[in-house]
Amino acid sequence: MRGVAETGAGGGTGAGAREDARDTARAGAREAAGGSASPAAAARAEADTPPRAKADAPPLARGGAHGAPHGAPHGAGGSAVTEVTAAGIARLAGVGRAAVSNWRRRHADFPKPVGGTDTSPSFALAEVERWLRGQGKLSEVPLRERVWQQLAGHPAGPVTALLHTGCALLLVHDRHPDWLRLSAVSDAHLARLLPDALDAVLTPRFGRHRRGRGVRVPATPELLPSVPLLRSAAELAAETGAHTAYEFLLGRHLDANPRQYTLTPQGPAALMAALAGPARTVLDPACGTGALLRAVAPRPGQRLYGQDSSPDLAALTALRLALGGEPHAEVRTAAADTLRADAHPDLAADAVLCHPPFNDRHWGHDELAYDPRWEYGLPARTESELAWVQHALARLRDGGTAVLLMPPAAASRRSGRRIRADLLRRGALRAVVALPPGAAPPYNLPLHVWVLRRPGPGAPPASEALLVEAAEAVTGDGRHTDGRYTDGRYGEGRRTEGRRPEGRHADSRHTDGRDPRAWPPVQDAVLDVYHRFERHGTLAEIPGFAVSVPVLDLLDDEVDLAPARRLPPRAAGGGAGELREVRDRLGATLRLTADLTPPPAESGTPGTGRWPLTTVGELARAGALVIHTGGAGAAEAGVPVLTDHDVFTGTPPAAPVASAAPAAPAGPQDAPPGRAERPVLTEPGDVVVPVSGGGAAARVVDEATAGAALGRGLTLLRPDPAALDCWFLAGFLRGTANNRQASSYASTSARLDVRRLQLPRLPPAAQRGYGERFRALAAFEDALRLAGRLGEQLVRGMYDGLTDGTVSPDPQRAQE
Repeated sequence: MRGVAETGAGGGTGAGAREDARDTARAGAREAAGGSASPAAAARAEADTPPRAKADAPPLARGGAHGAPHGAPHGAGGSAVTEVTAAGIARLAGVGRAAVSNWRRRHADFPKPVGGTDTSPSFALAEVERWLRGQGKLSEVPLRERVWQQLAGHPAGPVTALLHTGCALLLVHDRHPDWLRLSAVSDAHLARLLPDALDAVLTPRFGRHRRGRGVRVPATPELLPSVPLLRSAAELAAETGAHTAYEFLLGRHLDANPRQYTLTPQGPAALMAALAGPARTVLDPACGTGALLRAVAPRPGQRLYGQDSSPDLAALTALRLALGGEPHAEVRTAAADTLRADAHPDLAADAVLCHPPFNDRHWGHDELAYDPRWEYGLPARTESELAWVQHALARLRDGGTAVLLMPPAAASRRSGRRIRADLLRRGALRAVVALPPGAAPPYNLPLHVWVLRRPGPGAPPASEALLVEAAEAVTGDGRHTDGRYTDGRYGEGRRTEGRRPEGRHADSRHTDGRDPRAWPPVQDAVLDVYHRFERHGTLAEIPGFAVSVPVLDLLDDEVDLAPARRLPPRAAGGGAGELREVRDRLGATLRLTADLTPPPAESGTPGTGRWPLTTVGELARAGALVIHTGGAGAAEAGVPVLTDHDVFTGTPPAAPVASAAPAAPAGPQDAPPGRAERPVLTEPGDVVVPVSGGGAAARVVDEATAGAALGRGLTLLRPDPAALDCWFLAGFLRGTANNRQASSYASTSARLDVRRLQLPRLPPAAQRGYGERFRALAAFEDALRLAGRLGEQLVRGMYDGLTDGTVSPDPQRAQE
């Protein structure tokens, strides 16, 4: 399945079509409200609109004109009320959930719950908007946010809403004039017309046989509650493109329900697709939400096949591929248990990509005992992954490539050693790549990627197999993915003002698969050694990273294919020479730390009672600073992303992730004007504060960090230099008591309400005095962090060097 990070641009309509869609949406709103439309249209709207909808119709959320709001019924009877939770209200108003709770307690006219539970109530979205607007807390609801709230509050659930929305967006994408004509009628009439229109779009895309088609045409009663959502989604598509609109909605749904899906993140998916190579026919037999198929480079005449046991996921995959892939690609998905009811038994694919379910003891061992797919042996009941391996090989043409994401245990369990041995003997298994821990769920394990090839008749079996430890990757410029060059040098770090130390990568160990900045070098290094191995049939050992092993050496009693068994990790210090350099740098950093040690503290007046206090919220209302919230559009910005981890640890922003998928991600220029989804880019003098994590932290943006996109979980304060010193602001925001009074606590987490943070009202000269002390403390803190990282690296390297023989135990010899 796909990772949340996997959103991008694609699809969409032309500029003229977008204007037509906006005009039609406005005309439809006027028609439903009885405005400047034809008398017949006004009569239809009057006849179809229920009394309550007429009485409760709020003004437009955008533009201030009277009429139907985005998502309001266009005269349809029976449309359900769109509900929103307290978290959704907080997102609409740009505040924390604690503020919403305060509004409920303090304002008797706050809307009453219309659903949900006592602990998690839900409210009518239209009523909430009217109240927020009446209180001056809401001037404009971003269209994306409104569409998402409609989808999340759909009476049939968000998955059904996503399927209906995907079908409608495909109609907008493929037959835009038809949508414009249909959307001019009332909601009830549109729900009656849509099934035939959708069938005309889905049939050429997904096949004529409705029973075997992955996407079902919803009936009129199912569509009726969705029509307001579909109208809003079409308007969003007119501004961002159909594919981008759908990716946003699906990504938000996956973000909101992380435990319901096992996702394949973008990095591993791109790597697997690249290992498979160019392919015209591709199958994913456990497609989930389509991450692996989306990572395949498009080609003319391409055919993409998917299967999943969940009908909803099979349909979501088909819609994503149709909206964002090659325009003329043939997409076929099916909903059935792949091992028990294969939907593509006669397929001979160029490539198979698969992230199968792990540790499934009910995969069908007994009923499939004599299945012809088990060419390499019947998998044991505990070896479901080897059943998927053989299924993938069975659906390949001769010479085709299969790439599967596997648990590390599948490479070494004794119950699977006979099948592994036969895969090696017959030349089917070509490579095993151990990914860095955290690359994909479960994040605590270093998952493996198996690369297999279906042997052709008469083809000699390969004599060697490639084993790669991706966490030890070495990039093309001779640097390990932890930032260390093979000759012992480190990458240049950010040079900050005055006394702050360098050392961008000094805190890194081996590659962490959850770090987006690590994936481009991992993918480049793995592909480089794999392609060299494919060209020559062998590979000279790269210590700790890659080796090609003779098949005969692997065919022992255990047939253990884990790369870690054949590739012991390199010493953490990289040898005696590099350890001496680390020691020298540690000494220099300790001397710098001593120079930066603060002077003795002088007694002061305890507490802040001597100062008049103000809050960040008051300063924002007075114009002394501007508040921005991170997350929106950061992943698609194409620039480094500053994360909460960077703020807590003082590390540089993560570099943008280079995707192997052909469709370029949406950059800032693709965002519609004035939309809230534009990324927030940092500027020198900004103060960045994490809102979760329970720690008091604030970071002043310098020249080296400026230009990064603000990541999720961060709030940016941009002070007016004439009114506020940035270091003064950051220093007082870090006070422990200050953070405690501004935090709210859940059962397992804490969240900071930045607007409630306090600081004293001081003249500029006094602010600068505090600011200089806070700046000096920040430089001292950076030096301490670097000294700790270098010290830890030196200790690890000495332990490894002494135990593997690369460092002498004799101190005199070491000095020589």
